[in-house]
Amino acid sequence: MSVEGVAVGTGVTERDGDLLIVVDDDVDIARFVEVNLTFEGFRVLLAHDGEEALGLIESHQPALAIVDVSMPKIDGLELTRRLRANPLTTAMPIILLTARGLTADKVMGLTAGADDYLVKPFDTMELVARVQATLRRNQEAREISPLTGLPGNTRILREIADRVNGGTDYAVCHIDIDRFKSVNDVYGFARGDEFIGALARCLHRAVVGVGLPPAFLGHIGGDDFILVCTPEQVYPVTEKAVVDFEAAADALYDPEDRERGYAEVVKRNGEVQRANLVTLSIGVAVSSNRGNASPHEIIEIATEMKTVAKRHDGSYVAMDRRRS
Repeated sequence: MSVEGVAVGTGVTERDGDLLIVVDDDVDIARFVEVNLTFEGFRVLLAHDGEEALGLIESHQPALAIVDVSMPKIDGLELTRRLRANPLTTAMPIILLTARGLTADKVMGLTAGADDYLVKPFDTMELVARVQATLRRNQEAREISPLTGLPGNTRILREIADRVNGGTDYAVCHIDIDRFKSVNDVYGFARGDEFIGALARCLHRAVVGVGLPPAFLGHIGGDDFILVCTPEQVYPVTEKAVVDFEAAADALYDPEDRERGYAEVVKRNGEVQRANLVTLSIGVAVSSNRGNASPHEIIEIATEMKTVAKRHDGSYVAMDRRRS
């Protein structure tokens, strides 16, 4: 593994404008909720029974539904069940409103598929906070990689923004598997997923092993990962991750390929090419070199340095030492 510095020549907020639907047969309550959510920057649709709500949801696809339990025609529990049974709306978060606060009533609502529960009368601030929290959890859940269990892009950006707002120096590392395509070409996507899973575990062990302050690990997608840590933690974390991953990757190759040090890739024209065993390229951007760079800019610099790392043989860490 080569590790050296290579010199080469605001915060994330809640999403504004999400479209919500409020479903309540009480016109005054529905209007009250609409006004308060609109004031917070949301766009709001109103429906006064379950049937009307189904039509509006199908045509407008809102980001979240606030549903009263007791309604004519189709009540809130049945509406929730129907939304969960529809593949187009099964992931849409639902908050139920009810005048009954008994545990049994809450259990029925949650069993039907609701994400949260509010008992009337409710505080406006609590309603807004629950809507924002439910939308945030839903967005993060959608982005968590089912392969690695690691958070995705929104959480990564928020982590960097928190570091920016915290006023302490931090480093962003973009980690990528070299020659990963050859693994998929030779062994198929299932084996490729094993390599990605192995890298996630190696990175996680390295992050845990580095101690405090806690480092952050996210999965952009494919074989690309983001590590956010202090500048002093960069080399200890990446050194351990590289050593562990190269050992884990060797074990995932067929014995014949592992022993000779390469895999044979058959091209479409029948030509056979040698593909060396996988290594890691890691690009690093340090906040102290970049002044008031935004989270997106810091990630772009780390990605640029990852490209620099790929020009070198073996696993390589390329750190940006330029000053803004």
